[in-house]
Amino acid sequence: MISSNDFRPGVSIVLDGSVWRVVEFLHVKPGKGSAFVRTKLKNAQTGNVVERTFRAGETVPQAILEKSVMQHTYKEGDDYVFMDMESYEEGRLTAAQIGDRVKYLKEGMEVNVVRWGDQVMEVELPNSVVLEIIETDPGVKGDTATGGTKPAIVETGAQVMVPLFIAKGERIKIDTRTDTYLGRETS
Repeated sequence: MISSNDFRPGVSIVLDGSVWRVVEFLHVKPGKGSAFVRTKLKNAQTGNVVERTFRAGETVPQAILEKSVMQHTYKEGDDYVFMDMESYEEGRLTAAQIGDRVKYLKEGMEVNVVRWGDQVMEVELPNSVVLEIIETDPGVKGDTATGGTKPAIVETGAQVMVPLFIAKGERIKIDTRTDTYLGRETS
């Protein structure tokens, strides 16, 4: 159990059978009446955001989340197969469990799998990944870094907007949180 006085951004609590993360909180002590805590909560499964008010000192169950490092080994049918890097056990996740970041998942990539009990809450990919461009319009002479952008498809099938000078076969760095081009990979 955790007191509403101990709420901080990132704290996970259980309400109505779901896990919620505290996004914002404000401890209010009016001149008349008792103190309360106004919060903004985000549902860990659906992403819905709600505002909720708790009495000061009210206790709620705290969600105990376990994070494990797993490596994506291969895809079989609709399932993505992962290996736990500590126990070397194999586990399977669906695209729905992984979420929209599945478009950047490639074999050999290590991810953090966050679980609440036996339920997968989220799969955290690295903040940036390096992928090869397999399809894009050819660049023409005079294209510069300050010009426009064009769509490019990378090896995992994701589409990213890249500068006009980027060509097929180049390896680029992509921010997985914002789906943006970060730069060429020089290796």
